[in-house]
Amino acid sequence: MSPITKDKTNWFFACKVEDVPANGGVCIKYKDEQIALFHFARRGEWYASQNLCPHRRQMALSRGMIGTQQAEPKVACPFHKKTFSLTDGRCLSDEHECAIKVFPVKLEEDRVYIGVGGKEGSVVTA
Repeated sequence: MSPITKDKTNWFFACKVEDVPANGGVCIKYKDEQIALFHFARRGEWYASQNLCPHRRQMALSRGMIGTQQAEPKVACPFHKKTFSLTDGRCLSDEHECAIKVFPVKLEEDRVYIGVGGKEGSVVTA
């Protein structure tokens, strides 16, 4: 018999749906961490990642361009255009580059919640 594991995700209220531009991103501060929150309106999906660009070490990913690469949702850093998967954080531009941390997102009515401290990499669609 396999052990039962509990999801220890702590969900915090990030913002209202209307606070995030359609097909764009915003920066959310949670404790000492900056989290980039993205609304893919055209896909009906929400994603969250660290806001820190791992290359330039600047808080910039929330201002990056979002899109897809072979159906994979991604964000491109506004400084050097390196792209990262928003589902698992891996660098899509170069397999040897560093990855970013991603967080689960959930919607309840018109409120957006981001999960921290639990299973990272989950995505909830609208």
